[in-house]
Amino acid sequence: MEELKLSTRLLLVSGLVLLVILLTGPLGYRFELVSLASSFVSLLVALVGGWLLSLVGAAYLVIRVRRKDATGGGFTSNRNLLLGILVMGLIPSLFMVPQIITARSVPSIHDITTDTFDPPQFQAITGLRPDAQVYGASEDWPAEKLRQAQEGAYPDLQTLASDLSVQEAVKRAAEILSEMGLVIVAVTPAQGLVEATATSFWFGFKDDVVVRVQASGNESKIDLRSVSRIGQSDLGANAARIREFLRRFK
Repeated sequence: MEELKLSTRLLLVSGLVLLVILLTGPLGYRFELVSLASSFVSLLVALVGGWLLSLVGAAYLVIRVRRKDATGGGFTSNRNLLLGILVMGLIPSLFMVPQIITARSVPSIHDITTDTFDPPQFQAITGLRPDAQVYGASEDWPAEKLRQAQEGAYPDLQTLASDLSVQEAVKRAAEILSEMGLVIVAVTPAQGLVEATATSFWFGFKDDVVVRVQASGNESKIDLRSVSRIGQSDLGANAARIREFLRRFK
């Protein structure tokens, strides 16, 4: 019995260590303490380690039940501790499995726009990300393939017509991006441009956004582009950002 209690305590310590790994991996990359590869490895360790921890915790829980049936004794506080360990081991899955499912449900692209034929171009932000001037052009993702992938996955992302003037729409666009938590990099009313950057909480990943406002008679038309600085798949984050902007602007 004492051996079982000692093993349970070791499992608890292991669970706490896995949770620390789960949290510090992304934060370590955000604060430039570890590489991105190392950060992803830490998440994998937390995920697999959590599964193993839950399996072992479940096995020990079965042992407790059988000993209780054999001796006729009642459960002790060890039972609740084992249940806690089992749940603790599933916490990394609660964070990561939805991300994995999302990654498999969206195309592996990270450059999203409401105008796939003439996407808005960055100006002030180009110095921060010099590769952002070309819309997703690459050997693996030529423009036509990228356009088809986006239109198939996000057909609702379209140019927005507004009854505001260009200057009014530019001002409103900057306000909305700020409300959404983005940092405004530049506002150029004469060119109808607003540029901003979003930073994710855990990893500190940066996505750049440009809003282009063009005159359309006495009204205006608004296009957006949201691009991640690194990676292939954005897990749908850029499309969700554009969708949220359009909803707020309407």
